[in-house]
Amino acid sequence: MKVSGGLYWQVDQIKSAKTPANQDATRTGVLRSRSLWDATLTLSPDVLADGRTHHHEITGPNNQTLMVLERVVQSDESDENQWRLIVAANMESVEEADTRFSGLLALSLGVLFVLLMLAAIWQIHVGLAPLRRLRAALRQIRHGKAHQLSGDYPQEVQPLVDDFNQVLNRNAEIVSRSRSQAGNLAHAIKTPLAVLQQAGELARQTPETRELAQLLLEQVEIAGRQVNWHLARSRAAAAGVPGHATPLAPVLASLIQAMKVVYAERGIEINWEAPAPAVVFAGETQDLQEMLGNLLDNACKWARSRVVVEAACQSSELIIDIGDDGPGISPEVMNSALQRGVRLDESTPGSGLGLSIVTELATLYRGRLEFSSSPELGGLQVRLILPAQSAVPAQL
Repeated sequence: MKVSGGLYWQVDQIKSAKTPANQDATRTGVLRSRSLWDATLTLSPDVLADGRTHHHEITGPNNQTLMVLERVVQSDESDENQWRLIVAANMESVEEADTRFSGLLALSLGVLFVLLMLAAIWQIHVGLAPLRRLRAALRQIRHGKAHQLSGDYPQEVQPLVDDFNQVLNRNAEIVSRSRSQAGNLAHAIKTPLAVLQQAGELARQTPETRELAQLLLEQVEIAGRQVNWHLARSRAAAAGVPGHATPLAPVLASLIQAMKVVYAERGIEINWEAPAPAVVFAGETQDLQEMLGNLLDNACKWARSRVVVEAACQSSELIIDIGDDGPGISPEVMNSALQRGVRLDESTPGSGLGLSIVTELATLYRGRLEFSSSPELGGLQVRLILPAQSAVPAQL
């Protein structure tokens, strides 16, 4: 049997009820396609209403699986016979078409998925770009590159930027006003204290009032220490305000020059090398001057003839070493040296507040103060560790 294709058609005759009993009620394959050759399509017997269409799966020529559609029609009213029209197709071609369609659908869905993912990534990138710019601007403030958030932002983010800038301005105003008021208060108190001290000095020269004058001078000295301490505390409380940066070299140069003038009679030699311009303290100039001024004054006060100052930047830390060739201090008294008002040598002038003020300022900047013996000079070496201004990438 030769099969020429996978598409077939066939017409069967369904005889009327008047057909004699000795004749078949259905003539199969009255007409059929050439692709069937001498074969016919055999369908299961079923009753079809006029105009209805049924479908079946049958085994056709050469054991092919066929999808069959059948329909019954009547030629005219005078002819009571019905005709069953049958069309069939090889399911292999349908399955191939289905496989091609499934592959094309999967490819299309894959391409669509990739495109949707790219679109989502692009949308996230574009949508979050203002927040990335805001983050970069905050880093600029934190590292002292700027005092306010700058740039244009979408209307959903701009109110936040404006409010944050107002908070920064308000904070700066409060800090400035607090420092000014603390300075004014200290000045107002120091003037009467100076008058009382002079009166006490005069009264101490008279035997009758010497004891009372000594008591007065002691109380004036205590009051002076308290004023200095609380003034330092008010300055320290304002430390760490964001948006400030101070190059180290100019501050060191100014303070070292002042120390050379103050201790010129003792001939103190101060050895130092100017740090690179990139060595920058992430804080306010007044605070850096307060800390370095106290440490340099303390080193020059105790040094015999020489003070060495070294500064370097390591990672995000600014490290300043100040050593002297003085007697140094023992490990047992190093901790007490940081306490408020403690003086290691009562014969040396001072209020005993210098190192404690430095420690408190450094702590507020998340830094620290360390003591050790100077390996080069043999005296005390003080290491001041402060936050350094780090490089900040440009805004995106």
